[in-house]
Amino acid sequence: MMHWTFEAASDELSVAEDARVAELPQAIHARRSIRRFRDGDVPREVVLELIEAAGRAPSPHNRQPWRFAVLPGNEGKARLARSMGERLRADRTRDGDSVEDIEADVARSRARIEGAAIVLVAALTMRDMDRYADARRSEAERIMAVQATAAAVQNILLLAQARGFGACWMCAPLFCAGTVRAALGLPEDWEPQALVTLGIPDSAGRERPRLGIDETSIWLEDANVPVPRCATS
Repeated sequence: MMHWTFEAASDELSVAEDARVAELPQAIHARRSIRRFRDGDVPREVVLELIEAAGRAPSPHNRQPWRFAVLPGNEGKARLARSMGERLRADRTRDGDSVEDIEADVARSRARIEGAAIVLVAALTMRDMDRYADARRSEAERIMAVQATAAAVQNILLLAQARGFGACWMCAPLFCAGTVRAALGLPEDWEPQALVTLGIPDSAGRERPRLGIDETSIWLEDANVPVPRCATS
């Protein structure tokens, strides 16, 4: 857990805190989606530190809509993997996919969940979010909760990397939120968004190509900013 300390006679960060600040860009660039883990535990204190870091994410109105369920035991992970696998099998069967492809997909999903030392279920709740009478603003409010929960998950991934553990963000609960909630007995207002699998990485992971900043951003200099039109939405 990071605590900022300053020298009494200056505004400079201590050497120790300077080193911690330097961890962030290192963690950002080194982070990979780790899907295979070696045997070994993730200590409880590390898991608690990760969840505390998640709680430092920004959120709309500071409502902090994220919720986390921690699965350290084999029984809970197996029950979740089995329930999600059954739903995946049913969905892909309706799609008309081959049995061979379906069973390979189910086995792969189950191995990722059961092979992790810890599985975190990331969910959101709208319980404390603002309520509106119209659908447009209600949907915007829900999207803000989704964004906040995603920011919280990113904090977990980066701190796990900085602590030397592997992690993978699995979006599968979005396709079977009710299944996940029922399998684990989660509160009715929890909307499962993702799984984060944690463990000792089997490898450093594979670096994937990234779009350049010239492909993902534009600079709107004052002289080039178009005159806005009246919004109708």
